[in-house]
Amino acid sequence: MILDNLLLIISLLFIVSMLTMVSEKIGISYPIFLVIAGLLISFVPGMPHLQLEPDLVFLIFLPPLLYMAAWNTSWKDFWFWRRPILMLSIGLVVFTATAVAYLSHAMIPGFSLAMGFVLGGVISPPDAVAATSVLQGLKVPKRIVTILEGESLVNDASSLIVLRVALATVPAAVQFDLLQTGMDFFKVAGLGIIIGLAIAHVLYLVHRFLPTTPSIDTALTFISPYLMYIGAEHFHSSGVLAVVSGGLFLSFRAHEIFSYQSRIQSTYVWETVIFLLNGIVFIMIGLQLPEVMTGLETYNLYEVIFYAVVISLAAILVRIIWVYPATYLPRIFSKGVRLREKHPSWKTVFVVAWSGMRGVVSLASALSVPLLLEGKPFPHRDLVLFITFVVILFTLVIQGLSLPVILRWLNIEDDGENLEEQNAMMNSRLATVSLDFMRSNYDGEIQEFEPFQMLKNRYEKIIQMADSKMLHLEDTPSKSMVRKYRTMLLEIIDIKRVEITKLRRERVCSDELIKVKERELDLEEARLRKSP
Repeated sequence: MILDNLLLIISLLFIVSMLTMVSEKIGISYPIFLVIAGLLISFVPGMPHLQLEPDLVFLIFLPPLLYMAAWNTSWKDFWFWRRPILMLSIGLVVFTATAVAYLSHAMIPGFSLAMGFVLGGVISPPDAVAATSVLQGLKVPKRIVTILEGESLVNDASSLIVLRVALATVPAAVQFDLLQTGMDFFKVAGLGIIIGLAIAHVLYLVHRFLPTTPSIDTALTFISPYLMYIGAEHFHSSGVLAVVSGGLFLSFRAHEIFSYQSRIQSTYVWETVIFLLNGIVFIMIGLQLPEVMTGLETYNLYEVIFYAVVISLAAILVRIIWVYPATYLPRIFSKGVRLREKHPSWKTVFVVAWSGMRGVVSLASALSVPLLLEGKPFPHRDLVLFITFVVILFTLVIQGLSLPVILRWLNIEDDGENLEEQNAMMNSRLATVSLDFMRSNYDGEIQEFEPFQMLKNRYEKIIQMADSKMLHLEDTPSKSMVRKYRTMLLEIIDIKRVEITKLRRERVCSDELIKVKERELDLEEARLRKSP
């Protein structure tokens, strides 16, 4: 049994890796491609029935995915855009849940309003991994990515609280109380944030004052989200917000507690693990088709497909209806908003409104709806599961595949910060302080020893280039020359790698030295490719 499960896991990891390469080749975002591939694989005769367990998602997958998202989120940007982020992650979640609740209650026979809020709580949170992976590599304002990532950090907690309250009202057959839901949200969310920050402070002290190694630091970063999530859930608070708050705190303090070896090692390890977790999650969504079709025998298939499509369209439309007023009305009534936030164009607002793809949290929430209610089958559970699956598939395929086309059609210009100018300014500042330090402490060595003089000349050249770049940033030939210079440096790195390969074959240098040089070239290439 253990060997069979292990073989299944390894097979999934291999399939995810292969399919991701195919998605890169054909230019489709890998979450969308993996869901479609999983759906097609589920039709293969003899394919084992793979059921996505809610506990597996909430306890194994969700904490590290949230932690990594929080770690990569700038607290400065998150706080600056807190108004639109909270409007989406809390306001839109409640608005979507309410709209879906009343629509499903009016449209589906025997579907109570409480069950409508169960369905609304399940499908209300978009999946940011799908949206950001689609936007990756496309020219979009940083503001859009920041808002979508910030939304994803909080909306899961909002939807799960709505779902929890809705499930509690189903057996009692009472009306869904939005006021009570709001009070529960702040209670559960507040305690979750406190627990997450408390655990994060303990981990901060461990990283800061105990003699850790890069391997220990990396291992602790994997343990951290589980400590925060399980600790918060134990006290019936939001494990999601515990992980988010703790991750944001530790990310903000990372420069104090990690050495450069720990940062490099943990970054590459986390990128690999998160890629595999995301891949498994999205392919498992597609593989759930046999599971969601179970129990639909009592329904008319054409009717349930109609319900699912209508609710999918409603979920898309509700987000568009909410996003535009939520963006522009506060600017009308608040001078502070107008002064603090740059006026967004309708194009950027539409991209945020259209980036509402649902994902694994919705499916796991639907699967977590109990099978029995007071000893009887939970009403319409199979229908909720099927509608959720269709909403995920509908939004991922329709919105996900159309988003790159829409971005090209809208031709959105980046209205965010001028990263190129900031990069030039930072290079100049760093070179200046380095040069001042050398002149103050190593002036004699600079005059007597050639390597010191060469380094001094290098920093002076960096300052000259940065100042020239800032003065002529709008000069097209200058930009073209900078790009050509970067291309030349990348080509030189390739030449150096070829020469290192020759040295390895000739065995004139130790393998250890060759690996060090290869590592230096890797870091240099990464710097060049990520620079603006």
